[in-house]
Amino acid sequence: MTPEISETAAVADARDVGGVGAGHRLPWNKVPEVTLYFWVIKVLCTTVGETAADLLNGKAGLGLTGVSLLMSALLVAALVAQFRARSYRPGLYWLVVALVSVVGTLITDNLTDNLGVPLQVSTGAFAVLLVGVFALWYRSERTLSIHHVDSVRREGFYWLAVLCTFALGTAAGDLVAERMDLGYWLSAVLFASVIAAVAVAHFALGMDAVWSFWIAYVLTRPLGASVGDYLSQPATDGGLGLGTVVTSGLFLTVIVALVVFLTVTRRDVTEKERLTPRAG
Repeated sequence: MTPEISETAAVADARDVGGVGAGHRLPWNKVPEVTLYFWVIKVLCTTVGETAADLLNGKAGLGLTGVSLLMSALLVAALVAQFRARSYRPGLYWLVVALVSVVGTLITDNLTDNLGVPLQVSTGAFAVLLVGVFALWYRSERTLSIHHVDSVRREGFYWLAVLCTFALGTAAGDLVAERMDLGYWLSAVLFASVIAAVAVAHFALGMDAVWSFWIAYVLTRPLGASVGDYLSQPATDGGLGLGTVVTSGLFLTVIVALVVFLTVTRRDVTEKERLTPRAG
């Protein structure tokens, strides 16, 4: 090893987060396997993101800006814990996803309600931003696969992309709902149908797995939001009238039950990881 490389390695070691350098590869992937459990919890988290944002904004008395600052602070704290973990932890991982869902919703709501940014503008801006994140991620790591989120740098790109997908999904979902005026239930059917088409394109027509995943990931946001609005909004607005408290509590209960199940069974990790004890 040359002195220059040794010095670079020393600097990288000094910048470790929780003992892991930005480019240092961990033996474990920090993201769960993409199974049916993954997509079910993802949609539930998106639904909670929509209803919890509405609940906090309407009943916490903090206003949209205050709620946004509070939830952003909680997200930062959860992300610090997530980055410091040396392997995938179901409870921690899905806590971050749920908080990202709420914050992503609030970002779009702030742009629309507080700043008056048209939904078509925010949708386009978030789409460009997401493409930019993917471009930087691929340029740095030569992969966008979630099966290799095994370093601080890759995890950073991953969570930034996830945040962009939630903000984009919120803006695009609201844009479709306003322009097409389909109502909550038909909107949910529409987005579910598009996701099904992506699945068919992947499994039957050989569509690239990475792009299939990220397209579906974006679309689950408006799907979950439509379901959440349908359950929580009053009947006069086209919903079932369960309210944000009941809807959020119901979905959170299911999420917790599934996460506990996955923590015990480790059904969302590879067989190799399942049979090997972890540390950290």
